[in-house]
Amino acid sequence: MTAKLAVLLFDQFSNHCLANTIEPFRAANTIAKAQLYEWQFLSFEGGTVTSSSGLPVETQSWAAVRPVGTVLFVMPSYGFLAHTTPMVCRALKAARTRFDMVAGLDTGAWLLAAAGLLGGQKATIHWDETTRFAEAFPDVAVLDDRIVIGDGIATCGGATTAMELALKLIERAHTPMFAIEVAALFMHGDTLPRPLPHERQTSDRTVRAATALMRRSIEIPLSIPALASELKVDQRHLEEVFLRELRLSPRAVYKAVRLREARRLVELTTLKVAEIATRCGYQDASALTRAYRSEFGVTPRDHRRGH
Repeated sequence: MTAKLAVLLFDQFSNHCLANTIEPFRAANTIAKAQLYEWQFLSFEGGTVTSSSGLPVETQSWAAVRPVGTVLFVMPSYGFLAHTTPMVCRALKAARTRFDMVAGLDTGAWLLAAAGLLGGQKATIHWDETTRFAEAFPDVAVLDDRIVIGDGIATCGGATTAMELALKLIERAHTPMFAIEVAALFMHGDTLPRPLPHERQTSDRTVRAATALMRRSIEIPLSIPALASELKVDQRHLEEVFLRELRLSPRAVYKAVRLREARRLVELTTLKVAEIATRCGYQDASALTRAYRSEFGVTPRDHRRGH
């Protein structure tokens, strides 16, 4: 079934935030070769809405469409205080009954709180507004987290965190490995993130750093002890984090990363299977073919012929 997404835009929205929200869902469709997601752009007035950098986006009228769907993304960004009107609050409150989830992006949490959708819940907002947000809405448990997902409500702190939210929603709807594959298209996590002195090493950060290192070490795969050593974490801790976050061992994820790179080369290049095997860390074409068939149900050659 196709998930139906709606993006509610306001003048001065961040087009960086918009792209980071929608592109992961577009990539999910591309990888799956199926229409997993569809989306529409809305505004209360309809017509052209212009971003903070001057990018025009054509939108449909909220009243004319009366949207219903899986997720409504609320994206005011700059000028959010002017957009916090009784009409907007009524519309968002009504929308909560028509969508499985309502997500406030960037400063969108402010509009959700004003509409009464965050009372008693945890939420985050763009970190420039954290203090003012907490003072304005004392019934909201305001966190410094990058994303917060509750029961039917989600919030994130800005443009870069919008992609993290989108990836988390893809992971929930499909599988952690599928979300990792989507993230890889954007090199998300490939900076081998290290926490700043005041930050904690979260499980998510550990997984992103580990999978980034896996993607960088495909032709000559690292052993799991060597992987843990490179990340400066205990191997047992690494195993526990992967099982908790992805329900897979690091070894299984590493194998999946290598095989998905092999699939990409099968689909997009004319390299021989033996060369693909070498590039993906397999001893020979036979070893790759066995692993490929086990993972995808088809051999590389048959996949290429049917592609």
